[in-house]
Amino acid sequence: MAVAGSVQRPNEYWMGTTGGGVFKTVDGGQNWSAASDRYFGGTIGAVAVDPQNADIVWVGGGETDIRGNTAGGDGLWKTTDGGKTWTMLGFREEHIATIRIHPTNKDVAWFAVFGNPFKAGDTRGVYKTTDGGKTFSKVLFVNDSTGAIDLHLDPSNPDVMYAATWQAYRTSWAMSSGGTGSAIWKSTDGGTTWTSLTKTANGLPTGTVGKIGLTISPAKPSRLWAVIEHDSGGVYRSDDAGATWSYINRDRKLRQRAWYYSNLVADPKDTNVVYALNVGFYRSKDGGKTFREGINVPTATTTTCGSPPTIRCAWWKETTVVPPSAPTAGRTGPTRSSPRRRCTTWT
Repeated sequence: MAVAGSVQRPNEYWMGTTGGGVFKTVDGGQNWSAASDRYFGGTIGAVAVDPQNADIVWVGGGETDIRGNTAGGDGLWKTTDGGKTWTMLGFREEHIATIRIHPTNKDVAWFAVFGNPFKAGDTRGVYKTTDGGKTFSKVLFVNDSTGAIDLHLDPSNPDVMYAATWQAYRTSWAMSSGGTGSAIWKSTDGGTTWTSLTKTANGLPTGTVGKIGLTISPAKPSRLWAVIEHDSGGVYRSDDAGATWSYINRDRKLRQRAWYYSNLVADPKDTNVVYALNVGFYRSKDGGKTFREGINVPTATTTTCGSPPTIRCAWWKETTVVPPSAPTAGRTGPTRSSPRRRCTTWT
């Protein structure tokens, strides 16, 4: 499941669902409409809105939180008219984890492609397009069992980017997470060449590494965090653009079911605030050293709110148990997933 929006339209958001394609809201989540039904469906792994033109949206299919019932998608799609029409661009069988669009050039974008979790393949890795999706170049490839799971651009320089790769696969009865292919990577030339920080940087764990989640502080791009699945796993932080790392938090609550979660999000303004999403939703105010504060999200109420500069809004996936007798959109089932928006004056 994926959610994306644009600062150009504070109340417009796109939701990639588990099994239902893409939905769109223009009123801050109060109402949603199906945006992709006439073109594609399936499970969505990534959604990205062009920073300069909110009508341009890229969508990647396939979830990359690869539990036993992980679901596929319908490939990579793009709209240039706000979802009225869509164009299929490829990657039909691959699961796409992340999409990043160049901040000033709508034709340039990068894609973290995990691949097909049920089989090895040479389509895994990081891809780049420079012509709006007509062609793609594979710019980072580790091996046929390692895919790209996360990707971030330096907010101050889009030629600088960081990627996480994950060596993992599934069968119908088991899962393997971790290997020598899992690593943190850095490029300083727009993705043309890459350096494995796992090999060159000081302070990162060695040996068998599992899933990795990354985030960059927009207010201080030299500050990075990584949550790493490892025997010495937890949260690591770099304050020099990845050259050295400190092991700052080993709380089990941040890395339980690491293969399913492993998500960090940096606050856009406060360099010491970072959020961690796992079974719970947590916030650190001391640069990631402690995550004492658990954030309780609403489960049965809807709040209407605007987005002035003093308000912070966050989206998250919520799974709600539905009794068998309760119909949902004309059908019954054990669970349903929906995005929730929380707006508050967090301090």
